[in-house]
Amino acid sequence: MKRLKLSLLVLAALPACTCARVISLTMSDVVRMAQDSSPQAVQARSSFESAQLSYKSYKAEFLPSLTLSSSPSLNRSTNYVTLADGTEVYARSNSMRTNLSMDLSQNIWFTGGTISLSGSVSRLDQLSDSRTHNYYSQPLQLSISQSLNGYNGFKWERKTEPLSYRMARKQYAETLELVASQATSLFFGLVSAQTELEIAELNYAAADTLYTMGKGRYDIGTITENELLQLELRLLNAETGIISSQTGLDDAADALRNYLNLPSDVEIQVVTDDSIPHFSVPFSEALEYAEMNSPDIDAMELNLISSESNLAYYKSQTGFKASIYMRLGLAQTADELPESMRNLNDEQSVSVSLSIPILDWGRSRGRVKIAQNNLDMTKMRNNQSRVSFEKTIQRAVREFNSQERQVDIARRTMQTARHRYDVAHHMYVNGNSTMLELNEAITAKDGAYRAYISALSRYWQLYYTIRSITGYDFEHDSQIEYQIEYGL
Repeated sequence: MKRLKLSLLVLAALPACTCARVISLTMSDVVRMAQDSSPQAVQARSSFESAQLSYKSYKAEFLPSLTLSSSPSLNRSTNYVTLADGTEVYARSNSMRTNLSMDLSQNIWFTGGTISLSGSVSRLDQLSDSRTHNYYSQPLQLSISQSLNGYNGFKWERKTEPLSYRMARKQYAETLELVASQATSLFFGLVSAQTELEIAELNYAAADTLYTMGKGRYDIGTITENELLQLELRLLNAETGIISSQTGLDDAADALRNYLNLPSDVEIQVVTDDSIPHFSVPFSEALEYAEMNSPDIDAMELNLISSESNLAYYKSQTGFKASIYMRLGLAQTADELPESMRNLNDEQSVSVSLSIPILDWGRSRGRVKIAQNNLDMTKMRNNQSRVSFEKTIQRAVREFNSQERQVDIARRTMQTARHRYDVAHHMYVNGNSTMLELNEAITAKDGAYRAYISALSRYWQLYYTIRSITGYDFEHDSQIEYQIEYGL
């Protein structure tokens, strides 16, 4: 980590120039940088922060809200009015109304209703020649609004919102582990490209040496022209391999550089470490931790609850519906404000809203049936997803537990192939082997080297895949957690 910070500080301190700036990165450095600044990591943090804000907003719905409001108005117009004796005349209106009110309200989650406590005062000024005014005060008013048998959205939100936030936390941790897996893939892509260039350069040097020796032997007649042409063809192919490998190296470096969000003039040199941790993952524990930490399980539960909520909503829209609104308070009117606060009169208001469907041509029953079918389909999909989920874990655990052995075999195969090549090269130089045998040794050496890098890359990709699926670090026997809290 210290070396990573030092590399970044060096990048920041160097002045702008046309020369490339070189940094050496290990796989651990690349993983940390990717989890900090790769596009997927940045997007994951942004999504998680949005989920945090959404959850905070949800919790605020069940806290009291206090509102101060005012709506002054001026009215200077001629209106058509009906007098007490039935006479209809045009009358001039010239008045101004000012008011101030404060309202304290609270949602009731277990009933789905709302209760509020408020107070207000208003003043009406007649702007005619008499210039009169009066006040209307409501210092205390209690209101309750409640559906008697309707859909309670608050109750369902108390199920879905905490679950959505928990799923977002798990998704963030999972995404960062998948970022690590992708960073590992790009790291070994550059390792492989560097390896290909090294192989191409070594093959070119060997082909050049053999071609020079071959020309001498051809001049004295110890090899045929056909064999000399084979040597020349190998030299040309080796030169082509260098050009192709250099292009591949540039592409791999660009891919890793872009993923790490590094400047284009930074040259990356990757440093490989052949050591790997030695541990295995028990399937039963992997499944247990995956059930606990995977966002996929929460997603299944959230889909089920959402379908149940949808069914409850459409059921509430069928049959008899009723709601009630009650208001209790004290009020008074007077020409002066202090007087409007004395000798208060009590006020009560109760209203009931009833709705009884008579004929809707089966529309409500159809919606309920569709919602029920969707719920049944969700249950079926969840069962299928859970089976697939367990099989995915089983395959990943099985492949990971065998990959360490694969890496060891690939390492020993590479060492054997290198030794065989040294023997074949020595025998050919001494005239005790054919070009065909040398070509086979070279091909086996190069293929074994590539296979070893591929096995090592696959091990680390599986390593982070297991971590992403289970949310658990089996190497150090600990939960995987990433903290970015903002006051929740």
